Amino acid sequence: MKNVYVDNNATTAVAPEVVEAMMPYLTTAFHNPSSMYERSRGPSDAIVAARATVASMLGGVADPELIFTSCGTESNNAALRGAARANPGRKHIITTAVEHPAVLEVCKAMARDGYEVDFLPVDDQGRIDVPAYVRALRPGSTLIVSIMHANNETGVVFPVADLARIAKETDPAILFHTDATQTAGKLLLDLTAEYQHVDLMTFSGHKLHAPKGVGVLFQRKGSRVAPYLIGGHQERGLRAGTENVAGIVALGKACELAVAAYDDEARVQALRDRLERQLLEAIPYTHVNGADAERLPNTLNVAFHFVEGESILFELDRLGICASSGSACTSGSLEPSHVLMAMKIPFTAAHGSIRISLSRYNTQADVDYVAQELPGIIARLRRISPYWDQAKNEPRADGPADNH
Repeated sequence: MKNVYVDNNATTAVAPEVVEAMMPYLTTAFHNPSSMYERSRGPSDAIVAARATVASMLGGVADPELIFTSCGTESNNAALRGAARANPGRKHIITTAVEHPAVLEVCKAMARDGYEVDFLPVDDQGRIDVPAYVRALRPGSTLIVSIMHANNETGVVFPVADLARIAKETDPAILFHTDATQTAGKLLLDLTAEYQHVDLMTFSGHKLHAPKGVGVLFQRKGSRVAPYLIGGHQERGLRAGTENVAGIVALGKACELAVAAYDDEARVQALRDRLERQLLEAIPYTHVNGADAERLPNTLNVAFHFVEGESILFELDRLGICASSGSACTSGSLEPSHVLMAMKIPFTAAHGSIRISLSRYNTQADVDYVAQELPGIIARLRRISPYWDQAKNEPRADGPADNH
């Protein structure tokens, strides 16, 4: 059986160089970096070096502005909850209807706690409604804007640099946070230039070929954000808990490799576009979600009308292909993706949408194998679909209305 992994927006394979870099801190250099004896100096110095490498990837921000966490979810909670604790007089939050659950569910919980939250809409391509965003900003009242840099399901990229600038021009005290989990390591993120108005940025190591269990919170100097985890002096008192030295070292190495591989993103996009063309040419009643928007170079969210996405994934899995129907954090749900619902994707397409996400380790043979197998899978599933006329090999005339 083939082994083709095209679900890199869910998690990535740990790079061999990353495994090599972290191994000493899982074996001989296991010492607590906060201890006073000589052998703890190695782990302590390794954290300092990793922090400098991550800072370099973000445009050379000051080392103290980077906090290592356990994951992107913790980083997002720390940004939002920490902002709220440090600014009790502000009770208004702006986010979008298509955020990852690590932001969306926190905002919903804060709404239950008494905060007023605006969940901004998107259009049918997944693009944010910028005029609605401008109208939502409230000088003197808005606490934080939290808008993802790129959507994990569709790959649609939001104009975060401009949105952050607008927030600061409206009221410099408004904090701007972006979840950059899907863009870190794929797009240039210069927090000293283009993204200079972003106060808080978060991402996770396992989306850029580091292991699970390590994340980052960038907290710009001067931003009013209270520590989220308290109890110790680690991370300069901004995040208590003994550091995950091996994970931090791994993340530093992964960031170094990502910077060196930026030029390879053009090759990844060419593979994505090749797969997209092949699927659209071979399978009727198919469209790409977010096709007209700026998208991440590695992401393809494609809707196969009149079939169930879960059935497609099951058939792909039988052939050794790992793909996804959306966020891995919500894959156990049978409900349509909240992202596609916000985009008002038709019912028969939203249920039949799958996400294919590539990495620098994917090859042309991988995408060609997917393109070879999917047409047969879709044809077989449509033959047993209640929305498909098997005799005519076309949608049933009395089936649900569909504008694609």
